[in-house]
Amino acid sequence: MNTAKTVFLMLILTGLFLFIGYLVGGEQGMIFALALAALLNLGTYWFSDRIVLAMYRAQEVDESQAPGLFRVVRRLAQRAGLPMPRVFVIPENSPNAFATGRDPQHAVVAVTSGLLSMLGEEELEGVIAHELSHVRNRDLLIGAIAATLAGALMILARIFYFFGGGGRSREGSGLGALLLLIVAPLAALFIRLAISRSREYQADESAGVLTANPRGLASALAKLDRAAEHYPMEQAEPSTSHLFIVNPLRGDWLAGLFSTHPPIRARIERLERLAQAQLR
Repeated sequence: MNTAKTVFLMLILTGLFLFIGYLVGGEQGMIFALALAALLNLGTYWFSDRIVLAMYRAQEVDESQAPGLFRVVRRLAQRAGLPMPRVFVIPENSPNAFATGRDPQHAVVAVTSGLLSMLGEEELEGVIAHELSHVRNRDLLIGAIAATLAGALMILARIFYFFGGGGRSREGSGLGALLLLIVAPLAALFIRLAISRSREYQADESAGVLTANPRGLASALAKLDRAAEHYPMEQAEPSTSHLFIVNPLRGDWLAGLFSTHPPIRARIERLERLAQAQLR
């Protein structure tokens, strides 16, 4: 169900992107939109992992430096049928984790030092299983494409406003372009949020199946959520917040509305239902 929903939302986002390209310049505008999306996605595909690791000053570690972490990652990667990913530690007290990389053969798992010091092995196993599920489900590529298309859509909307709508003399065209400038990015944002939240639910479920212990991840999520309230990740960027297992950004109800993550309580309730189903 989540996969079908993701495909449907991606089709809507792509259609909206091409529609604005058509408004900007007809068929040539659509071709331009496709070329822009291809160029941005190519850059994202090859360089997004290096950029995000550098942003958070993540340091690659070997087995001698983090034997417990390596043991958990290796065991779960083998169980999931994935190549052993590279392992990074972020020097950050706020407990969190993310996975990145363009495909399973180039995957990276990064955890903060705060997460390592806070979680027990079963909880750490749940977190790593969640991140490896993103790798196995190809969520990293889907998320990167959705974020890139959303960003490119904002660029196209601005182009249409200044050159396609704002510069026309027909009555009402300027107002229409202004509305498009506002509505299109908002539509892209909500579609991107829906995709991200859907993939988080699926990664939670996949992790519960992979570990056969959904309550381990549920316990970890509860701890991480409470800790994030007291130790927010000050260096977190909105553009990369969707990568983390729990939202590193904290704010008021409006920030929650635009969060890339579903509510922690809802995620824990789903994991509890999965745990009960496994016992039957």
